Amino acid sequence: MKPLSDIKFSTLDLVPVRENGSAAQSLRNSLDLAQHVEKFGYNRFWVAEHHNMDGIASSATSVLLGYLAGGTSTIRVGSGGVMLPN
Repeated sequence: MKPLSDIKFSTLDLVPVRENGSAAQSLRNSLDLAQHVEKFGYNRFWVAEHHNMDGIASSATSVLLGYLAGGTSTIRVGSGGVMLPN
């Protein structure tokens, strides 16, 4: 079994919009989360793409990834699921 120090940790963020919250605040919360897990030594930060859901603010992951990468320095960012337009 690998020592815990050898395991690379990741986070998957759906960028939820809180009740009575805004998408803008959700994006700031996502960046805050990315910065925190980066400080804890996490290796990757993933976001999931969802469309037509009022409670999820991650429908444009390519834009969101640029925002997250611009606010972090060492963590790798990526999209965990990109849907084709239907």
